Amino acid sequence: MKLSVADVAVKGKRVLLRVDFNVPLSGERVVDDTRIRAALPTITDLLKRGARLILATHLGRPGGEIRPELRLDPVAARLSELLGRPVCKVDEVVGREVEEAVRGLAEGEVLMLENIRFEQGEEANDPDFARLLAQLADLFVNDAFGTAHRAHASTAGVAEYIPAVAGLLMIREIEVLSRCLEQPARPLAAILGGAKVSDKLQVLHRFLELTDTLLIGGGMANTFLAALECPLGDSFYEEDSLEDARDILEASEDSNCCLQLPVDLTVTRELKPHSPFKNVAVGEVAEGWKAVDIGPETASLYSDIVAEAGTILWNGPLGVFETAPFHRGTEKVARAVAGSRAFSIVGGGDIVAALEGFGLADEIGFISTGGGATLKLWEGAALPGIEVLQDKE
Repeated sequence: MKLSVADVAVKGKRVLLRVDFNVPLSGERVVDDTRIRAALPTITDLLKRGARLILATHLGRPGGEIRPELRLDPVAARLSELLGRPVCKVDEVVGREVEEAVRGLAEGEVLMLENIRFEQGEEANDPDFARLLAQLADLFVNDAFGTAHRAHASTAGVAEYIPAVAGLLMIREIEVLSRCLEQPARPLAAILGGAKVSDKLQVLHRFLELTDTLLIGGGMANTFLAALECPLGDSFYEEDSLEDARDILEASEDSNCCLQLPVDLTVTRELKPHSPFKNVAVGEVAEGWKAVDIGPETASLYSDIVAEAGTILWNGPLGVFETAPFHRGTEKVARAVAGSRAFSIVGGGDIVAALEGFGLADEIGFISTGGGATLKLWEGAALPGIEVLQDKE
């Protein structure tokens, strides 16, 4: 167990808090503030206890260059609204301006640094840059679970120079995502979708060991079907991952897990909104057609399975949900998950966006703020942003 911010004294201390405010913007407006709200318990706790708070986050992928459209002014403004107090934002990450702003911070005040990824030393985990960050603070708190699988200066490197503990959100993520594999209510059903098998190889193998049922959908299902030599017409699949898919299918035969592939598919000639489509059995996708969603029989089968589950894990949509009507498979299964007695855990931006679009997000037991980090933790891999935090004795 990691030491939590709740376990340490913070009054009067300069606290560098790494948050994940990588939120969508429309001009000067935050479109979705879910990630900002997720960090509020840690932020408000620190402020109430008299910390002098310095926030660090990234936004987008500027690649170490200053991109005006990725400055954090709209994010700081939205956080100020949510907190009901001023949030001072500086236009630099390190340097004299930042140092002066930190010196001027009183207890219970908030300072937001500029987009941390404007600095080339961030993603390179440059020790000199990490040291400059650390010199701003007395304590480092990591509450950015969504970036915990990255060994960056602001997620791992800074912990080499000042004490480092977990934020309240980080602790909650670790506890829930670990417990659902270590002590799940059975049956344990996992749903994996998305485009690529190659992105989920390790978690696929681990789920074969730990889960009772593994339901496959999305573009990755096409790769498994191609590995079984099912005709797929013009459907997307990963040719380079066919052997990996065969290995997983073979491993499933020797496991106690039931790996379930689609039994029918929704196909179309052209992927665009409301284009003509039909539902066909697996093995009957003709040339010129492409599979873009699980079919209705598969959606019913998967829904019946999750209805009997005790715990449900879900990462990745089951079809091209952004393009109607190819959201139907994902939506039907999502409604079954929401209506299930099971404790459900969902991680990954695409499936979370789908659930929010269906109006079902509030019906899910736990929505992780991580995507890649969630998968890495489920794989059993070490996450650099967690490994560097102090352990509880």
